[in-house]
Amino acid sequence: MPQAKPRVALFVTCLVDLHRPTVGFAAIRLLEEAGCQVEVPRQQTCCGQPAYNSGDRATTRALASGILEAFAGYDYVVVPSGSCGGMLKHHMPHLFDDDPNLRSRADALAAKTHELVSFLADVMHFTPRAVTAEPVTYHDSCAGLRELGIKAQPRALLASAGVPVREMTEPEICCGFGGTFCVKYPDISMRMVENKTRDIAATGAGTVLAGDLGCLLNIAGRLGREGSAIGVRHVAEVLAGMTQEVPPIGHPAPPRR
Repeated sequence: MPQAKPRVALFVTCLVDLHRPTVGFAAIRLLEEAGCQVEVPRQQTCCGQPAYNSGDRATTRALASGILEAFAGYDYVVVPSGSCGGMLKHHMPHLFDDDPNLRSRADALAAKTHELVSFLADVMHFTPRAVTAEPVTYHDSCAGLRELGIKAQPRALLASAGVPVREMTEPEICCGFGGTFCVKYPDISMRMVENKTRDIAATGAGTVLAGDLGCLLNIAGRLGREGSAIGVRHVAEVLAGMTQEVPPIGHPAPPRR
């Protein structure tokens, strides 16, 4: 008998839903190519990270309770964001330290939650199809790198797809976004993203990739203000071969004919 496809729930994330839905479509395309049955639970909400980072544990816990219901019963939960993935895997279970039943459910959800590229590389051992792409550079987002250990996986997938990567001098340095950090400390955030865009430009790559849309929006905003022609994309869009379908982040879509 043929082996059943793993049943995967896609946690879309707020930024993808509101600012870059093509990242979600790219994730679905890649997961299906990897042999997964993909579903998008309609009742999903924010992961709760903005409230959590602001100290609002009551709101965060209410959101987390809904997530436990929405994502029950799946083999895996996959997130195209290291930041949201880190929230579900490492922070959400502690919201229920006073309730053994809910803590057990949150631990179970955390155990089956994976960031997208790490899931494709480490769990599904996926080899993407070759895509046509100019050299890119890759920004390691803080949460993906430090909370989830995502470093080699996106580079391995890009290499398998034939996409050359030109490394920055400091690819692991924060871009300055940090969720509410950029609002609380705008001057520091601005200096950090200026350093990041300078490092990006020095590689000579025409596109910068990352796995977190928050970082990408921040970097794209700064590059746009500098008048740079460097494109900004989520790594999933490149691996899914969607670069001809959608413009880079921050660029207007071409008019429909």
